[in-house]
Amino acid sequence: MFQLGKEKVTYFEVLKRASSFLTKKGESAFVAEWLMRERLSWTKTDLVRHYSLIMPRKEIETFQVDIQQFTKGKPMQQIIGHDWFYNRKFSVTEDTLIPRPETEEWMDRLLKSLPNRPLKVLDIGTGTGVLAITQKLERPEDEVTAVDISRKALAVAKKNGENLQAQINWIESDLFEELTGQRFDLILSNPPYISQDEIGLMDQSVLDYEPKEALFAENEGLAIYERLAENISQYLNKEFMIALEIGYAQGEAVTKLFKEHLPAGKLEIWQDFSGLDRLVWIKS
Repeated sequence: MFQLGKEKVTYFEVLKRASSFLTKKGESAFVAEWLMRERLSWTKTDLVRHYSLIMPRKEIETFQVDIQQFTKGKPMQQIIGHDWFYNRKFSVTEDTLIPRPETEEWMDRLLKSLPNRPLKVLDIGTGTGVLAITQKLERPEDEVTAVDISRKALAVAKKNGENLQAQINWIESDLFEELTGQRFDLILSNPPYISQDEIGLMDQSVLDYEPKEALFAENEGLAIYERLAENISQYLNKEFMIALEIGYAQGEAVTKLFKEHLPAGKLEIWQDFSGLDRLVWIKS
């Protein structure tokens, strides 16, 4: 257990001891710094400026609890209650997935690829709302709708939208169910795509703390893509774009599905910074 005595200690000494404790546990020492900075809403420079100052007892006690929760498997983002995506702070809870760097990478590429005209955009399975909110704040002229089947996840997304002042049309919906008659220029989705067969390969903290309905899908992880492919054409404008995050081994299967249902679409697979297939990109 990470426990400091009652003596007065500086921020630097507390951080040093916590980093050493985590290293001995086989964890990254960086976690200690991240938890301290994010808990105190400090930049790296703020932390350095406080190194030689005595850390108040109340802050030490909170920090000790944070470190203990992390060593028990709770993700650091859920301990603090937020994460960062595209340089913005988003609330996260156990009802939402934690945003991944791979998603941020393809979103950045997508934003740089879009035409210079207002778009009607749909984000399916919005979770924390990172895709919808980023789209709207980076391209204020776009009209953005976001749907999720989870009422609890949608509540988190709405809160993030309010905090970041993004005007989004939030709808509780199972995919297209509540969108009858609407058509879109761009559809984004980071759906559940992990197969039940991959459970043994996953980090235990993900299994314990992130919502399984947002992680797993039937039929080797392809069930949601199958439903999307079967219905998506009636919700697309004549000129359209689709961005679907995928698992690293699903590129061929997902592109085959959408070639069948959108034969005129031009399909590409984008790889992430690890060289793994990460996104299926479809254009009219």
